[in-house]
Amino acid sequence: MNSAAGGGWTTNVASGEGTPGRTVTLTDLLRVPLHRIRLVACAAALGLLAALGYVLLVPGAVTADAVVAVRPVVTDAFTPSGASADRAVNMNVERGIATGTEVVRRLVDATGRDQRDVQDALELEVPTGGQILRFRYTANSPQDAVAGVNLAAAAYLDVRRTMYEQQREDILRSYDESISRAQAQQAVLQRRIASAREGEADAAVAELSGVNSQLVQLGSARTEIAAVDVNPGWVTREAETNLIPAGGSQLLRLLAGLLGGVLLGVVLAYGWESVDRRIRSVDDGRDATGLPLLGTARGPRARGSRHAVDADVRYVAMAIAGRIREPARIVLLTTRGDQTAMSAGLAVALAVTGREVYLADDIDRLGRLRSEVLAGVARLPTTANSARPVVPQPRQGRRTAPVDEVTEQIAVRRPSPRPTALPRQATVNSPPAAGHVTAANRPATDDPDGTIFLPRIAATASSSAKSEVGEPADTVVVGAGTIRFGTWRQRAASGLVLFNAPPAEADERGVAAARQGAAVVVVEQDRTRQSDLRRLAERLRAAGVAPLGFVLTHRGRG
Repeated sequence: MNSAAGGGWTTNVASGEGTPGRTVTLTDLLRVPLHRIRLVACAAALGLLAALGYVLLVPGAVTADAVVAVRPVVTDAFTPSGASADRAVNMNVERGIATGTEVVRRLVDATGRDQRDVQDALELEVPTGGQILRFRYTANSPQDAVAGVNLAAAAYLDVRRTMYEQQREDILRSYDESISRAQAQQAVLQRRIASAREGEADAAVAELSGVNSQLVQLGSARTEIAAVDVNPGWVTREAETNLIPAGGSQLLRLLAGLLGGVLLGVVLAYGWESVDRRIRSVDDGRDATGLPLLGTARGPRARGSRHAVDADVRYVAMAIAGRIREPARIVLLTTRGDQTAMSAGLAVALAVTGREVYLADDIDRLGRLRSEVLAGVARLPTTANSARPVVPQPRQGRRTAPVDEVTEQIAVRRPSPRPTALPRQATVNSPPAAGHVTAANRPATDDPDGTIFLPRIAATASSSAKSEVGEPADTVVVGAGTIRFGTWRQRAASGLVLFNAPPAEADERGVAAARQGAAVVVVEQDRTRQSDLRRLAERLRAAGVAPLGFVLTHRGRG
């Protein structure tokens, strides 16, 4: 029996035609990391722990700076060098000298570090258009960094000064040799003049005058070279320990580790989401199933109070009631989750308006269903519970039950004979009890195993009564209606049957039962996988089931 009205599949969604792409908003982008917040938090914690371990286990690197002003070596220090000051000294050459072998060797001898480590720790910056060298040295402690950078600056100036002094000494030595040769020539000329005749003395005097002039020039040039200041520059800013910020780099490393972990967590969240897609919104549910939305129900732990949750369920019940005609059979289907709370809430909401609801379950959840129903009844307003009309009590004695009180016959395996059991002949042919209606038992014509058909008694019993097959047959009065409990095979032929079906991924009985009635797909937000939901929709479509729609429930992050 298919009593669904307005059910069916959305053609364009099911076939993938004619549906425009939905615009992705910033909320959609943030939804995945927020719902994978545990993964993001774990990645951030791992990044922070990695940074903390690096700070604690790896020695900290401290960098100190020193600035050296380079000056050109000129004869007249007070002569302006012109507009192009950087051309007075070749700064590329100075940079090579500052990071050369001699400076590095002095640092190695002073610090005891490896030469390669010293070369890696020493850096040099040369600003464009100036005669400034900025030394930068990295060490494990502020004291070592300050000592190393100051030593590098001093070593550069010492090496450069030594080179200038060596050049000056070479020039002075060359002038001294020239002066010595001129003085020797002067002595020779003087002796020749003393012993020369009258005609030869004039030529010797003229030559001596030229040698004297040469000696004067050589002496003057030597004096200028000797007066040259060979100082290559000055340390304009020395490194000091109190100028180095303490702990700044460690905090930056911790912050970098935390931010890196968060970024890695977000990337992992998107990667996990691409592999394990979940239903995050109503649009995702529509895209996966192609069904209309019957309503959304908040979970008690997600947000809102229990009364707000009950109100959501009542709106869902109104949507379902508007799409069915009684008698009706409604099957609540999920992929992997448990919709017991939703089934109980719908049963209460449907029964409170005066319906006879039969709540069925086949996987031992009747006790939980009854507890949920009683809890839902206790939360109903007083006016709803007092709205049940007075039903006249039946007279004592034999009566004939109406047709709609007789349930469908069910197949029961013939039990093995036991010593304490009553004879089956007497059970089958015994007269009916007072106030009960039974049907003649007969062997099944289509079952060679000896299956017999027993009708289930539809009368209201007390909470302690048991049915003929051992299932509870108690009735809960809800407002103007009632709720009975049992299995799907014991379902009533009249009223509204609500089947709390097992998960469809593990049990096919829910889909099979939906062929005899109408199906409602329950989707758990952030928990139901899109692949499972699409597979369930395809199975329903292949089985010829026309679902009423889907209900989106909020259960928490997944």
